[in-house]
Amino acid sequence: MKRIIIASTSTVHGSGYLEYILPELKSFFSKVKTILFIPYARPSGISYDAYTEKAREAFGKVDIDVKGIHEYDNPKETVLKAEAIFTGGGNTFELVNQLYKNDVIDSLRKVVEAGTPYLGTSAGSNICGITMMNTNDMPIVYPPSFDTMGLIPFNINAHYLDPDPSSKHMGETRETRIKEFHVFNETPVLGLREGSWLEVTNNEVKLKGELSARLFIKDKEAIELPSETEITRETLS
Repeated sequence: MKRIIIASTSTVHGSGYLEYILPELKSFFSKVKTILFIPYARPSGISYDAYTEKAREAFGKVDIDVKGIHEYDNPKETVLKAEAIFTGGGNTFELVNQLYKNDVIDSLRKVVEAGTPYLGTSAGSNICGITMMNTNDMPIVYPPSFDTMGLIPFNINAHYLDPDPSSKHMGETRETRIKEFHVFNETPVLGLREGSWLEVTNNEVKLKGELSARLFIKDKEAIELPSETEITRETLS
């Protein structure tokens, strides 16, 4: 049975790393002693060691240890044996690139589908969708494929921002970019705002947190989904 938390972000304004969601994570990982951390996304170019230490400090507050996948000689075997897994945010292109390079993306999908508890934030959430094509990140590397784990039947746009009517910025809004995506693609896209997350239990997907999320379906008007909404196949059709 799948057990997943797909969070838009690791840090909301005014709080420390994972602080806003830590009570939820304490319950979610209540039977876990050690989490395998995947630091491949490297936000701001941080090293794997430094990023893992950041995760270790956060989970230390709830008495859970963290080990980085890079600390092991065989990443694929390590994923298959992991008690629980956390993939952090950063650059989704580099994250997906490394998952393919280290031959772990299929193993990661396999263990999460089999019930290994999984937490993703930002880039680590993007890879739960069908593809990574709705990331906001710069394409700093070229991964072998944009296909990701397909653990949910739609894509994630993490850190979703609503248009600011007072802004003088003339660039595209997130909604504009998602509409451009839907000219060529059928996959629904969920704009997940900061501080919101999805709770996945087997095939049930529920929106959590205080804010609504914005759902985009090809050739339809975008709709707001209130917190606690269960996202079903019917919701996506």
